[in-house]
Amino acid sequence: MCAKKKSADSQREIRNSKAHHNYFVGDRFEAGIVLQGTEVKAIRAGDAQITESFCRIEKGQVWLYNSHIGEYKFGNFQNHPPRRKRKLLLHRREINKLMGAVETGGKSLVPTRMYLKHGLIKIEIALCTGKKLHDKRETLKKKITMREAEREMSRFR
Repeated sequence: MCAKKKSADSQREIRNSKAHHNYFVGDRFEAGIVLQGTEVKAIRAGDAQITESFCRIEKGQVWLYNSHIGEYKFGNFQNHPPRRKRKLLLHRREINKLMGAVETGGKSLVPTRMYLKHGLIKIEIALCTGKKLHDKRETLKKKITMREAEREMSRFR
């Protein structure tokens, strides 16, 4: 038997690089996203950004704002607008949990990554708490010390 091939789905992943820098990331939820046909093709081509996007809960539904999905190159007059609000698909109990956390504490919903799973586009959102300036400085110091320690360990190998 031949070895199992890696799926192409694992290669298409869009990350929010600012999320871990600006927030303490808490619980994560996987959500579906309502898209148009040209948006799906553009995401598969890797033309999407979620670094400045955020989520809101309105009338019992979760919406993704400020995400940029570029126009599909080979699209025609049916191309989508790059920045529009998009509906996220979650179970009712998950939405209720998110509503409770956002309303009671100073938490916000931030998308951390967008990826393909079994041919469907999913988005991972997280309940986050904002970092203060001194928290950001501490995490940078930890990263620097870990990087230096790894360099020293690799030098002795």
